[in-house]
Amino acid sequence: MSIHHRGRGAQLQAKNKYLNHFHENEAEYLEHCHLENESPFDEKTHFQEIFPKTFVNKVSSPDVGMGYSANPYQGCEHGCIYCYARNSHEYWGFNAGLDFEKQILVKKNAPQLLEEFILKKTWQGKTIVFSGNTDCYQPIERKLEITRKCLEVMVKYKHPTGIITKNSLILRDLDLLKQLAERNLIRVSLSITTLEEKTRRMVEPRTTTIKQRFKTLETLAENNIPVNVMMAPIIPGINSHEILKLAKKVSDLGASSIAFTVVRLNGAIAEVFKDWIEKTYPLKAKKVLHLIESCHNGNLNDSRYGTRMKGEGEFAEQIHQQFKIARLKYFSGKKKAPPMSNFLFLEQKNGQYKLF
Repeated sequence: MSIHHRGRGAQLQAKNKYLNHFHENEAEYLEHCHLENESPFDEKTHFQEIFPKTFVNKVSSPDVGMGYSANPYQGCEHGCIYCYARNSHEYWGFNAGLDFEKQILVKKNAPQLLEEFILKKTWQGKTIVFSGNTDCYQPIERKLEITRKCLEVMVKYKHPTGIITKNSLILRDLDLLKQLAERNLIRVSLSITTLEEKTRRMVEPRTTTIKQRFKTLETLAENNIPVNVMMAPIIPGINSHEILKLAKKVSDLGASSIAFTVVRLNGAIAEVFKDWIEKTYPLKAKKVLHLIESCHNGNLNDSRYGTRMKGEGEFAEQIHQQFKIARLKYFSGKKKAPPMSNFLFLEQKNGQYKLF
């Protein structure tokens, strides 16, 4: 008996490769719950505080585009079916499926750890990005305000800051973003993957609506906050036909640049995604999976740096060419913000002006 988890991306509890045991509900039990009009699952989202000793992570992957990241949350209620961060939830004893969306770990001591980190004598003020793994503005942030408190630290020390999000909640912190922008200390990457709200609800069920994301982009741009739009990932057969239209739309709304990745289904994500697409798009599931494989040398995943997120092959090349056209047509005249500098941070941290 198939159970649909409303408002969730994943539709199964994936197996955790690090655990010896796996819990599975038998069909007889599911049928009993159906007849008794009871849910066999706990559909609530649970939040558990953890107490890490460190908060800022050095990113060693050469093709990610960031040197340091900081993640106030582990797991993400947004439920994006393609999310590469799903696999990291296995390290905590959970799984990459429903657990990733329902078992959220929160780091309430993140602001204190952040301040301790940037005040180390050896720290030179390189850009720290919120978040490199899960969204720092997922729904629980509205209540806990961990990200806001971290941004207050960045403002206090005039520290170069990056943000990656797909949630309009970022506008709550517009006052802090404007202070950073005045000193050229902020870059925002806003994830917008589709023009179609129906597609958004299927692929990213608990994220901000597309209409609200466009409004978020427009508001940030109006306040002189540099915004790069991440059309990531491009899923062949799902949103790959929208590239040029979406690029024009975000350019018109003020995006300073665009970037993309081609979906790859590494680790347990392949199991989660295949189960999802067979239930959500049964008539074109095989087509989409084959197109993804065509971008990764016949596999659903490619772990090679440099090609893993861009793909290769005929279909991937079509995606690359569309983005090349989009950049030339809609972004060639865009004014680029100057590189962020650590000068103000070091000046304040050291308590003196540098002559050279």
